[in-house]
Amino acid sequence: MNDNSLTIAFTVDRTPDQAFAAITDVRGWWSGEIDGPTDELGAEFTYRYQDVHRSTQRITELIPGRRVAWHVVDGYLSFVADATEWTGTDITFDIAPTGDGTEVRFTHVGLAPHDECFENCSSAWRFYIATSLRSLINGGSGQPNPKEGDAS
Repeated sequence: MNDNSLTIAFTVDRTPDQAFAAITDVRGWWSGEIDGPTDELGAEFTYRYQDVHRSTQRITELIPGRRVAWHVVDGYLSFVADATEWTGTDITFDIAPTGDGTEVRFTHVGLAPHDECFENCSSAWRFYIATSLRSLINGGSGQPNPKEGDAS
């Protein structure tokens, strides 16, 4: 999209509505503790993974079968000097039918290559979006890490 964002896209052999349902089932594909609704316009949910990452997302767009957007209203990353790098960024999922299924285009607007967290964050997003979310859409089961306290 531009130099101040990360975009990951993939195509699945599922309908746009199936992709939308999986995206809004955040607990099914993103690791960590998630509190709050992830499928209500205007709602906020918090994400926490150990003491490494905490963030609060406000759901700013929820168009069934077409688009999901979150605004990061508060973020904390323990592994970078500016722990608030995510604060004020936007995360979008654009969903479009294709000839052979549905394209999902994820964009983290404001996650820029010059940010200290870019390498680690983009690598994590690539796994959670291109592997875990894609798996949830295709087969009904994502691949988030085990919950804290769960046996390995």
